Amino acid sequence: MSATTGYTSRLLAAAMLLALAACSTTEVASLEEPTAAPMTGQTNDPAPGFENVAAGSEEDFILNVGRRIYFKQDSAALDSVAMATLDNQANWLNRNPTWLLKLQGFADDSGSASKMETLSQKRADAAMAYLASKGVDAKRMWAKGYGNDREVRDCTERSCKVQNRRVVTNLRTQPDAV
Repeated sequence: MSATTGYTSRLLAAAMLLALAACSTTEVASLEEPTAAPMTGQTNDPAPGFENVAAGSEEDFILNVGRRIYFKQDSAALDSVAMATLDNQANWLNRNPTWLLKLQGFADDSGSASKMETLSQKRADAAMAYLASKGVDAKRMWAKGYGNDREVRDCTERSCKVQNRRVVTNLRTQPDAV
């Protein structure tokens, strides 16, 4: 390779880099993606796409409060994490008194079907009693245990089974039909 050819190659590479540097992709990006809401850096900033969730809506409850609590195997006792979630639910429900709620209890497959149905009902009743103790009107709530009929996951690992030992708080606008 001659000195002239090497110099020409480097000059061509430099020209290409300058041309690329002059290109701007901001126009293309603004066409492809909506601009994100400005973030304040706070932990309570909404997740992108959820900036316009109405306060007091079901989405608000699910995203900002949480509707699931979990239990140890063969137990309906509320632990500190479950109570913290229920405290958040009670505060939200007391601020939004038009919502009714159905507390659905579930169990894993660690016992007979009848034992798991009874346990899941006790879990739902425990959550309902706790919410009532925090000022949520008991007339707004009802509890139903489903046993292990509605597993989140069918699995054998202990870390997976905990997902089935839960109570889910579902908001309603009217009571379920009997």
